[in-house]
Amino acid sequence: QVQLVESGGGLVQAGGSLRLSCVASGSIFSIADMAWYRQFPGKQRELVARISSGGRASYIDSVKGRFNISRDNAKNTVYLQMNSLKPEDTAVYYCAQISWNLYWGQGTQVTVSS
Repeated sequence: QVQLVESGGGLVQAGGSLRLSCVASGSIFSIADMAWYRQFPGKQRELVARISSGGRASYIDSVKGRFNISRDNAKNTVYLQMNSLKPEDTAVYYCAQISWNLYWGQGTQVTVSS
């Protein structure tokens, strides 16, 4: 069964950086698109960044130039490097495997203080 285990969330001051990691197991990681979503309180999850199996990345406008998604297929791991963090980035961040079904990690809280 697909399992996505996230880590790296926490508290950081505005302007700081954080790197989220997601380790996949029981998955077709190497041939699957991976993504990071986030969810603000009371809102739907929104796509933040997506990376194809070949490494092509896309981002929502609000994080372009600040966030970077990458993957290491040998480690079955996808990363989200978040720089120049803003309080508006505060959310629960979720790792997802995009394949025939959508699989989610448990979510990790990112809190950016002013």
